[in-house]
Amino acid sequence: MILLTIANGPNAQAADGAPVLKQIGSIDLPGPPGKRFDYLVIDYDDDWLFSAHLAAGQTYVIDLKTNRVLHVVTDTPGVEGLEYVPDERKVYTSNAADNTIGVIDLKTMKVVRKIPTESKPDGNTYAAPVHKLYVADERANAIAVVDVRSDRILTTLHFDSETGVPLYDPKTNLVYVNLQDRNELAAIDSATDKVVGRYPVEGCKGNHGMALDAEHHRAFLACQGNDRLAVFDLDAHKTIASMPMAPGSDVVQFDAGLGRIYVSCSSGAIAVFQEDDPDHFRKLADVPVQRRVHSLAVDMRTHRVYAPEQEEDGHGVARMLIFDAVSPSGPEKP
Repeated sequence: MILLTIANGPNAQAADGAPVLKQIGSIDLPGPPGKRFDYLVIDYDDDWLFSAHLAAGQTYVIDLKTNRVLHVVTDTPGVEGLEYVPDERKVYTSNAADNTIGVIDLKTMKVVRKIPTESKPDGNTYAAPVHKLYVADERANAIAVVDVRSDRILTTLHFDSETGVPLYDPKTNLVYVNLQDRNELAAIDSATDKVVGRYPVEGCKGNHGMALDAEHHRAFLACQGNDRLAVFDLDAHKTIASMPMAPGSDVVQFDAGLGRIYVSCSSGAIAVFQEDDPDHFRKLADVPVQRRVHSLAVDMRTHRVYAPEQEEDGHGVARMLIFDAVSPSGPEKP
């Protein structure tokens, strides 16, 4: 039975004493316990949260209305990235263990196809206007471009660096991709699949995770090599802010409604930052969590934060933490 456990612990607070996140519960997951999780993605049409249980080779479908696990999708070995494609009613999985992109049919909740890639598919992003999925083939130093209507690879773009998280920008129709060995951000034209820019990210080493504030043309890059969050101006092509955070950064999420940036840090924290306006940012807190929390997702409607947890005080668990975001203090957002 899947249980919702209500947490009664203290609120995590910013340096000025203002609350940042309040844990309101957790959802027990089928497991096995003690195995690494990776990306999450929300299907807002059905109110479902998809959770990649990387080391278990399976993917969970959680109903956000009831906080219950609806399905366990198997045959997703080493699943890392997840992407929901609403117009095709599919979820795509990046299966690092067999170097494939899995296609989950949401009608049957089964993997209906596997698309071969080169080496260790990881993060991915969907460009809806052109019906393309962009998958970071991390160890192949590549981005695989998939036509989601035919589920075939259209082209593979190669770089001189391992590829971190790619993200589609709906304002410019560009796909940005982290070149984490080069400390650069590359831009791909989604219409032509040509690389149209490569920009150094000053003060950032090992940019892997990324989120976008598309409205204000900002990218938030998690710098794994020097434990910084870099704010990158996508128009001026330069770093405009850099803030410290806990070690082990991985997934970055941006809640546009609250102007909040969240970074999961496997050393045992969720780093929280505030965008006061497009040119001013501040660190709120490193919210303590258990070690090896690699991922998180933000529900843009409720502002809840979900983070999968694999251990508690060194003992294996398999569960999803649920946090309420507490409204930020400081200047009002524009």
